[in-house]
Amino acid sequence: MLEGAFPHIRVQGEITGFKRAASGHLYFRLKDDDAVLDGVCWRGTAGRLAIDPEDGMEVIATGRITSYAGRSNYQIIVDSFELAGEGALLKLLEERRKKLTAEGLFDMDRKSDLPFIPDVIGVVSSPTGAVIRDILHRLEDRFPSRVLLWPVAVQGEPAAGEITAAINGFNELKTGGPVPMPDLLIVARGGGSLEDLMAFNEESVVRAAAASDIPLISAVGHETDTTLIDYAADVRAPTPTAAAEMAVPVRAELQVLVMDEGSRLVKALNRTLTDGRMRIEGLARGLPNLRRVVETARQRLDDWDERLGNSLVGGLRTRRARLAEATAGLSSPTRRIDLAEAAVRSESRAMKQAGKQMLGKHTGRLGHLSSLLNSLSYQRVLERGFALVSDDGGKPLSSAKSVNSGMDVNIQFHDGDIAAVAAGAAGKPAKKKSRKKSTDDGGQGSLL
Repeated sequence: MLEGAFPHIRVQGEITGFKRAASGHLYFRLKDDDAVLDGVCWRGTAGRLAIDPEDGMEVIATGRITSYAGRSNYQIIVDSFELAGEGALLKLLEERRKKLTAEGLFDMDRKSDLPFIPDVIGVVSSPTGAVIRDILHRLEDRFPSRVLLWPVAVQGEPAAGEITAAINGFNELKTGGPVPMPDLLIVARGGGSLEDLMAFNEESVVRAAAASDIPLISAVGHETDTTLIDYAADVRAPTPTAAAEMAVPVRAELQVLVMDEGSRLVKALNRTLTDGRMRIEGLARGLPNLRRVVETARQRLDDWDERLGNSLVGGLRTRRARLAEATAGLSSPTRRIDLAEAAVRSESRAMKQAGKQMLGKHTGRLGHLSSLLNSLSYQRVLERGFALVSDDGGKPLSSAKSVNSGMDVNIQFHDGDIAAVAAGAAGKPAKKKSRKKSTDDGGQGSLL
C-alpha cells in the first residue's frame, strides 16, 4: 500500500547517522523538529548524486516510500539530493573552504606570476556563450594572441568533471607539440546564482586549479561573485573581460613605450658621445706635440746607442785586465798534475810494501794455527790406534750407556770404516756362543 500510494515524494530534512556501507550503499536518517525518516540510496544511484551527503547537511531528498520488513518500519529510497536553500549551500561552501585552506591549497607561496606577454592563451569556458566572445574581442583590441579554447559545460551535473579535465588536459600538453602548451590559462563563466556557479566550487575543480603548473586566472561570475576556484587560482579577475586585460598588455601602449624608450636611449647615447668627444678634446690640448716627442726620443736613442758602444768596449777592457791579474796568481795546471802524479806513485809504493808485510804476517800466523789444528784433530788420535764409534745416522756414541744390544754401529779407524752390531748392553759382557768358524764372513769383519 505504501509503495503504491507514494511512488514519488520529496522530503526536506537534516541528514543524521550517515554511513557508507562496504557495498557502496548509503544509509542515513532525515529528521526535523518533530519526526525521523530512515533513508537508503543504492550504490548505482550514489555514484550519480550531485552532492556528497554528510551529517548535518540540510537537503531535499527525492525518491519513493517503501518498507523494510526486517525492522517493521518504512523508509525512503532516494534517487537524488539537493541542498535545501542558499543558507545550506553557503554552510557547505564554508566548510569546504576551511578544509582546503587547512590543506594549504590557498597559500600565497603556491601562486605563480603571470607571464608578461603570453604566446598562447588557453581558455576553459563554454564555446557558445558571450564570455568567449568578450575575451577574444578584448585580446584583439589589446594584444592579438593565439587562443586555445577547451569547450566545457559551465553549469549542471557534468560541468565540474569537464572543467577539471580541461585544466588537467592543458597541463599535460607538450611544448612544441602539434597543440602547444599554453603560457596562461583563463577559466571563465558569466554571472549567475549560487546554484549556477556550484561547478566552480567543487573540490575536484579547486584541486585541479591549485595543482596547475600553468599560471591560471579565475574569471567566474560578476565582481561580487566569489567561488572556491578564486582562492586556488594564481589571480582572480572580477569579470572575464578583466581577465583578458590582465592576460596581456596593450600593444599600442607597448609600442609607444618602446619608441619613447628608444628615443631616450638614442638621446642618452648622443649625449654620452658628445661628452666623451669634448673630454677627449680637452685632454688632447694638454698633450705635448707628438712630432717633438718622437724627435726627442730618437735623439735620446742615438745618444744611448753611442754610450752603450763605448761602455761595452771599456767594460771588456776592464774585465780582460781583471782576468789577466787573476790568472797571474794561479799555478800551472801541468805542474800541479805532475806533483799529484808523483804523490800518487809514492803512496802506491808504500801501500804495496805495507800489503806484502801484512800478508806475510798473516800467512805465518795461519800456518801456525793450521799446524795446531792438525795436532788437535781426532784423525791424529785415530792414527795412534783409537777408533770412533757412531750410530747408523752418523751421530758419535761417546758413552757405553747409549749403546743397546743389537744396535747397528759404525766404527771409524784412521784408514777406513767398518759396520758392526753391538752384542751386549752397557755393563754386561757379551755372552760367548760357540759356533763354527766360517770361512765366509759375508764381507763382515770381526771385532775380536
